[in-house]
Amino acid sequence: MIGKIKKFNFESLLILNTFALVVTSYFFNNFYLLGVFTLFFSISLFTTKNGLKMIKKLNLLQNIKTGAPANHYKKSDTPTMGGVFMIIPFLIFLLIITIDLGSLKFLLLFMTILGFFITGFLDDYLSIKNKENTGLKTMEKFLLQSIISITFILLAYEKNLIDPLIIISDSLVINMNIFILPISFLVLVGISNSVNLTDGLDGLAAGCSGIVFYGLGTEILMKDQPELFVFSILCYAMSGICLGFLKYNSYPAKIFMGDTGSLSIGAILGSIALLTNSVFTLSIFSGIFILEALSVIIQVGFFKITKKLFHRGKRVFLMTPLHHHFELKGVKEQKIVEIFWKINVLLIILGIVLKINL
Repeated sequence: MIGKIKKFNFESLLILNTFALVVTSYFFNNFYLLGVFTLFFSISLFTTKNGLKMIKKLNLLQNIKTGAPANHYKKSDTPTMGGVFMIIPFLIFLLIITIDLGSLKFLLLFMTILGFFITGFLDDYLSIKNKENTGLKTMEKFLLQSIISITFILLAYEKNLIDPLIIISDSLVINMNIFILPISFLVLVGISNSVNLTDGLDGLAAGCSGIVFYGLGTEILMKDQPELFVFSILCYAMSGICLGFLKYNSYPAKIFMGDTGSLSIGAILGSIALLTNSVFTLSIFSGIFILEALSVIIQVGFFKITKKLFHRGKRVFLMTPLHHHFELKGVKEQKIVEIFWKINVLLIILGIVLKINL
């Protein structure tokens, strides 16, 4: 069915996501789920539309990295830091939940996302101020992410909020023991940076994120654990936010989310997965993000190894992350995004089918 959709654009993705949510709401007999998605989709439309005007007035415009594909230079001076108008409504919603429930796990979740949000904001601000596509240095950014992640993981582990048992199926459970700590770090920092790397084409990261949040919210519902229901609500809220932002971020983008949005989105996915023991399923849902990150790792690793062996570095891809490779192959930007969205939808279906049958 998905393959037959010739033009899989923003409207197509919104209709598909809404239809999936209607089915999910009907199946779980809770249309509050659809209501949350609709509410935050509307909020995101409003905040992004008005935030776009604010960003233009403040002259917060994108700088294109040297060496980027030639067609990207026309995107220079596109308003950026749109993640501010995505993440702040979510943080306010999460803060209300945290105060209402008085739960440590939601407080940890709030502080972690806030930390990644501030890190992304600083990176974007310095990038604009320096008039370059780099804000914080790589090690500075990684250090901030590491401090935030380690603090979250240690506190959550100490309070038994992170389960060392990774559940693959009812009959296959892997006890990671103390190794759950480095795995948790890899999940949180890895997914955050993977979403950040994916945010290189108009609508790619926002669209994939909206899809993944729907999948994660549904998978958590399928656990049938009442204490985790709020996390599903948070996922559906973020799905709505991402698709609301996508209205203005799809090709040709009127606004970019920047690191403010991408780092925060990854942190939300990673931290919720850790707190709900959904790491295995998230690894399937986030296949596009992981593939984009792996392409960079493979490219850098292969270049360094061949340079050491042959005194001349060689490349596997024309350019990374992977979406740039296809661009340089001559595939149109919109087509790459459509294909990646479709693959992501199929990954959600695969993850849910595995959840039902394993």
